[in-house]
Parts: sequence; structure tokens; C-alpha cells
Amino acid sequence: MVSPEGQRTDQEEVPASHLGAPGAATQVRYRQGPAPRAGASSKVAGRDLRSALSFNGRCGRISRDQRINEQIRAREVRLIDEKGEQLGIIPLAEALRIARERGLDLVEVASQAQPVVCRLMDYGRYKYEMAKREREARRHQKIQEIKEVKLRVNIDDHDFEVKARNAMRFLKDGDKVKATIMFRGREITHPELGLRVLERLTEYVQEVGQVEQPPRVEGRNMVMMLAPKAQKGSSGSRSKPAEAQGG
Repeated sequence: MVSPEGQRTDQEEVPASHLGAPGAATQVRYRQGPAPRAGASSKVAGRDLRSALSFNGRCGRISRDQRINEQIRAREVRLIDEKGEQLGIIPLAEALRIARERGLDLVEVASQAQPVVCRLMDYGRYKYEMAKREREARRHQKIQEIKEVKLRVNIDDHDFEVKARNAMRFLKDGDKVKATIMFRGREITHPELGLRVLERLTEYVQEVGQVEQPPRVEGRNMVMMLAPKAQKGSSGSRSKPAEAQGG
């Protein structure tokens, strides 16, 4: 409801008994609500339009559920051609006709704008280029694996050197290393012996690796996780839950 001052309000009837005057008529009290922000919808539309104008098939991205061609439900659209030029607001049927004449697709790129913004483009080529870019990005991305080296508390120097060199090679390649001490018989009652071997391994690879998870007992084994030290200019990597025994 609109108050006498011309502002939108909600009305509330106040009984006469609450007005303090016998026989007084029921009055209406106005409760003023927040006024809508002027130009709010136009700001959203302007932002969507700027985004659509800056879109191009090489750096832009369209969601997988974006409407194209006959999937578009708007009656009229703001049309942008394949060169980024605005063609104005026209009926949807006219926009589809222009797209067919140019051998292109009509793609809805700003569904929240009023009217919605559509762009002319080769949608099939766009999807092909985006899939190609994603494949190239995955190809250049390092997949970090978890390698494993197994040692014993009474390992001799030669075997230790072999295992330690394998661990260092894995770390240099950017992989993590799971170092496992396998106890036999009553060796499990002397965990300090396994800890001593793991400390020796940590010192051996300290130039390229560091302890990510300190030694802990798992059943009849003692396990420690080593991770490669961060290198300048190294690309991002993602872990892959795969283990391979070294040596």
C-alpha cells in the first residue's frame, strides 16, 4: 500500500481501544518498509552485457547447460555478432534467421540480462577448441605419485645405498616417497632401531626431500612419508593415489 507521503508501506489496523479515546474510530498505522534500490536491475544487466561483449572463443567459457539456437526461450534478444559488434534488440526468430544465414549458432551468453544477450558463433568449433585446451593442460600437468621403498632394521650398507638412491630419484622426479620399515619377529619390540634407519634415510635425501609425515607404527611396520622440496618455477601438481615399490 502507498502512504500519504507516496512511499510504499504495509498497513496495520489499530483498534480504537488502543488509541486512548472512547468511541474513536479505527485508524490505520503505516509501517514503512525498505524502498527498492533504483537501478539495481540495470546494473546487473549492464554487467552481463559487458561480460558478453568481452567474450571470445579463445578465452571465454560457456557452461555445459547453456542454451543454443532453438533451446533459447526468450521472445527477443540483444544480439552480438561474431566480431563482437552489437546488432541491437531483435525478436528471437530474426536472430535465428541471421544465425542460419551466416552458418553460425545463436548462443545465450547472459541469461540474467534483460533482454537476454545472445552471440553468434560456431559452437561446434568452440567446444572442440575448449576440449583441446583442456587436454593440453592435463598433458602439461605433473601427476604426483607415491613411490615406496622398503627397508629392514638390520639392512646392510649396500642395500641401504640402493634404497636411498631410489628414494632420491623419486623425489627429484617430483613424487612422494613412502619409506617402510618391516619388522621381523621380536624386532617390533625395538622400534628405535627402525627409527634410526628412517633418520638415516632422511639425512641422505635432505637436499631434495623433507619429512611430510613423521614415522609412525602401522601393525608390524613403521612408516614415514617424504615429499619433494618445493623448487622455484615448478608447475602445480596433483596427487595420484598410486604406489610403486622402489628397488
